Amino acid sequence: MKTPGPILALLLGLGAASVVAEDWPQFRGPDHQGHSSEIHVPLTWSATENVAWKTALPGESWSSPIVWGDRVFVTTATEDGQSCRVIALERKSGKIVWDKEAFRQVTRKKEGRNSYATPTPATDGQRVYACFGDGSFAAFDLAGDVVWTNREHRFYSQHGLGTSPILRDGLLIMARDGSDDGEDKKLGWQTPWDRSYVLALDAETGKERWRTKRGLSRISHGAPAIWTPPGGRAQVVSEAGDVVQGFDLRTGERIWTSKVVGEGKVPSTVVGDGFVFTCGGWGGKETTKAFKLGGIGDLDETNLVWEQKKGMPKVPSLIHVKPHLFGITDGGVATCLKADTGELVWQERVGGNFSASPVAAAGRIYFVGDNGETTVIEAGPGFKVLSKNPLGERVQASMAIASGHLFIRTEKNLFCIGDR
Repeated sequence: MKTPGPILALLLGLGAASVVAEDWPQFRGPDHQGHSSEIHVPLTWSATENVAWKTALPGESWSSPIVWGDRVFVTTATEDGQSCRVIALERKSGKIVWDKEAFRQVTRKKEGRNSYATPTPATDGQRVYACFGDGSFAAFDLAGDVVWTNREHRFYSQHGLGTSPILRDGLLIMARDGSDDGEDKKLGWQTPWDRSYVLALDAETGKERWRTKRGLSRISHGAPAIWTPPGGRAQVVSEAGDVVQGFDLRTGERIWTSKVVGEGKVPSTVVGDGFVFTCGGWGGKETTKAFKLGGIGDLDETNLVWEQKKGMPKVPSLIHVKPHLFGITDGGVATCLKADTGELVWQERVGGNFSASPVAAAGRIYFVGDNGETTVIEAGPGFKVLSKNPLGERVQASMAIASGHLFIRTEKNLFCIGDR
């Protein structure tokens, strides 16, 4: 029997939708903001149910997985953090394709929740770019051979290195907000200094393209974001202790700087609808703030639009799903704000502790807890838990979404959640 035209068109459309896949090439995904455009993603799973594969990973690392085509990439540090390695796995089976050392590093001070391979790698489909605890970079081709290394930007921080590089227009961009390793350990940590900077390397060669100092600032661990003003040139928007700033993507020129007090910031920069959303402050002074983008020069707080003192996350990043801003505190309190005004829409206790940054897909927000349980909520103005999914293993790395699957790194394993 001949299938009616409208029904055939619908079936073909559904078939096409089911095979549309998106890569997850860097920390917080293709837009640096934690969003996936995929709509067929898992909602329920456990350590034994709806698991496509599970692969043991060597060493210790809290970098997040990235995905390109049929490959998944992670970094790790073995031999007590000295051997810096990149691992490639088959996306469909979880089989390790190669496990190669980039170089060796001398381990230094870090916080207990950090690792010596915390920066998430990035890929453009031709190479995989990685950074490790001492601040050194390496680029691998997809066969696992080292293409270049750059060890000219060594790093020290009282907390260790926690941020991740991002790729854009042939540049590998990374914030360097450390502290002094001399006699005064408070310098750059509790006392502002002028040695922090934002760095861009040429992805092809590994050579420095630009490096711009921030001015007075303090320790931070968040990855930058990219914002392009209407009719203008793209900016690197990056937050550090005491400042949030915009830099010209091509030249590194610092275009503007605003004041946002707080050291030791961990959440990554979030932009949306012409705003940059920041988290800062400790000891009862925690606030989430929204600054209007588009200014020039030293703005202080003249572009501050709103401030909200409830529900600021100290480690997990925020996520903007228009028209709302969602977050979860380290102690498991989820918050929804109106992104344009900062008005509290709802605040509910999820429970547990959280380090990973949330991701959004298919109208949902995925919060991954330190105990390995992922709470999935509806991305809307009402608090609605859709599922709770335990893995029973420690997790601090953020989730990746690609090809209809979720990729979750635990302390010892990498899980691929979804159909086999």
